[in-house]
Amino acid sequence: MGTISLKKVRKAFGDVVIIPGADLDIKDGEFIVFVGPSGCGKSTLLRLIAGLEDMTSGKIEIDGHDVTDVAPAGRELAMVFQSYALYPHMSVRNNIAFPLKMAKVDKGEIEKKIAHAAEILNLTEYLDRKPGQLSGGQRQRVAIGRAIVREPKAFLFDEPLSNLDAALRVNMRVFIMQLHKNLATTMIYVTHDQVEAMTMADRIVVLNKGTIEQVGSPLELYNKPRSLFVAGFIGSPKMNFISGKEAAQLDAHTIGIRPEHIDVTASKGLWNGTILLAEHLGSDSFLHVDASDAGRLVVRAPGEFAGKPGDKISLKPVSDRLHRFDSAGLALARG
Repeated sequence: MGTISLKKVRKAFGDVVIIPGADLDIKDGEFIVFVGPSGCGKSTLLRLIAGLEDMTSGKIEIDGHDVTDVAPAGRELAMVFQSYALYPHMSVRNNIAFPLKMAKVDKGEIEKKIAHAAEILNLTEYLDRKPGQLSGGQRQRVAIGRAIVREPKAFLFDEPLSNLDAALRVNMRVFIMQLHKNLATTMIYVTHDQVEAMTMADRIVVLNKGTIEQVGSPLELYNKPRSLFVAGFIGSPKMNFISGKEAAQLDAHTIGIRPEHIDVTASKGLWNGTILLAEHLGSDSFLHVDASDAGRLVVRAPGEFAGKPGDKISLKPVSDRLHRFDSAGLALARG
């Protein structure tokens, strides 16, 4: 089992409050992603769960047991950091074995666990190499292997792919998703990259200044953001926001519309505009448009769209995909 429950978890350094009070229930076997901008408290919250930071107040339970005052080693969790933290003088085999040797596990059992982890991680042929002889992705897999052999109740990942190049990040993302499927173990994953969050998570926890703004599946957050912050953070390119008289005409303080929900139309649309910049990416074209009173909008068009800077176009939002927000930045009911 790997259920984790946070009850009014608070973290402060003197008068500086980092986490004002978090409540969250994580199911056994769930892949949860903490996402938010730098400084939002996501890594701090992960470290509180791991026991690497002391809470100011609140309670953390793992499988129904209060672990608030339990040392990290007693929580049966395994953490994988952004830095691989491998011992450069040790072989892959000995790096993976290290936590088991520290726990004085039987030598035969250690070898069995190493072999199992290496097979899962495609590291069998690299067991006798040193970390310096491996690629970045291979080193990260060794760090994950060191966590796997501990057979934890949950894996905690703190931005594990940040040091990898773009192509390798995609490969490792797929690898970690497959690993979760195979192990069926609870995983909590911290990232500032909302694309990682959208593609990997069962549920996403969006944090803003230490506060949990919204928790839900990727599509729930995409389709029904509860606030301007969530609406602007989830989705790539970002949602367009329109205020002033254009929003007031649609009964809201602020209107949100995603680039993919604005059609370029030959007939008269809601907004007329001039293309300022056209990004032709092959499968898609992203048009940056000066839409007069509606402001500057980003529009997602088909890849073959031939628009260029200076062209006049007419834009029509998909009416049932408009998001309305009040003056406090909270979502209004659609309709």
